[in-house]
Amino acid sequence: MTALALTPVEFVNEFYPNFWWIPAGILAAALGIKLPSIIRLWNDPLLRAVGGLLLLACSVFVFVAPSTIARVNRLTGISNFSGPWVYSLLTAFCASCLLLIITWRNGLSDRSLRTRRAMRGVIAVYCGVIAAIWVLFALADVPVERLRDMDTYYANTPYMREMIVLYLLAHTTAALITNWLIWNWIRTDGLDAWLRWGLKCLGVGYTLQLAFDAAKLTAIAARWSGRNLDWLSTAVAPPLACLSAVLVAVGFILPHAGQYLHDRWRLRLAHRELRPLYQLMKSVNGDGVPLVLRAAPELRLIRRETFIRDVLLPLARFVDEERRARSYDAALALGLPPDRAKALAGAVAVLDAVDARDAAREGDGTGDTDTTDLLRDIGAMSRALRDAEDIRAVRERAAGVRPDGVPVPN
Repeated sequence: MTALALTPVEFVNEFYPNFWWIPAGILAAALGIKLPSIIRLWNDPLLRAVGGLLLLACSVFVFVAPSTIARVNRLTGISNFSGPWVYSLLTAFCASCLLLIITWRNGLSDRSLRTRRAMRGVIAVYCGVIAAIWVLFALADVPVERLRDMDTYYANTPYMREMIVLYLLAHTTAALITNWLIWNWIRTDGLDAWLRWGLKCLGVGYTLQLAFDAAKLTAIAARWSGRNLDWLSTAVAPPLACLSAVLVAVGFILPHAGQYLHDRWRLRLAHRELRPLYQLMKSVNGDGVPLVLRAAPELRLIRRETFIRDVLLPLARFVDEERRARSYDAALALGLPPDRAKALAGAVAVLDAVDARDAAREGDGTGDTDTTDLLRDIGAMSRALRDAEDIRAVRERAAGVRPDGVPVPN
């Protein structure tokens, strides 16, 4: 039977043995993306917390896979040992989510009594839940190994029943509180765009976790009433858990990765925008910045800016300030906004200075030019150099000639 011919429930049942490796792989990839930053900025507790949370989430999906469950049971010699082990990992993940959201929202510098009490309360409650899970498992009689339906198979077994309900209630409580904190946070003003999108992914992810809990609890309650809705636990809950894990991973990574990529893009764009002016300065100096393939974007940008300013400084004595002022007035007369007019006037002044330098003898030049604007506005001037039509129009109007060759009337 092909995958297209299967119903959704049959599809999940068919691929259940390998189903859990999908979110495990995605979470491992997310952890791999964050790992260089975590290692480089090890003193950042928030990054360490995100790394720990991703590691816990990845561990949950690795150990919940049927092949891993069977292997752990075999290694320990205890049937269904994987049950409390996975439940403990999931409970620890819930506590990590709550602690991270509390720390993230309140800020690392927040050491208020209320925040410390909240964090200590989360740790105490969820450590107690993990301890209770193991005590209840030790008291339960679960001789039959179950690889995928332990929740519903032992739903009526003394102590095991309580253990299953306990971990689900702990998970539901964490998802509810985290959802409440996240959606309240999203509604606050002044959030960075990347942070807002990350929080939205987290909010949807934790909402799906509530749907996961609802499916599990409904299937268990059906067992208590003598009905069989096991498919909710084995076919509906797993996809919800997988999608939730992916969204949670994206939500925690997006604010950091998004801002990082945005900053890198901004640096590369600034470096690229300086190319016209850089090429012009190379024609003056004869040499450029040596190419270093492994140089960081920040260093490449700084070196290009430094080179341009180092060449502009001695070139500035050939700048004709009167012609520069006429170029600015000409750009304004062409209907350009002041900032654009200033950039075009600076670009025209630099081009004229290059021509004047090439034609000058040693010792020529004024030497009294104010270089403040030239050195500060290199980005705007470089962008202006890209527009040859505007440069030509400003030059001609500043020289008293219209673009069509007719003298400009006084």
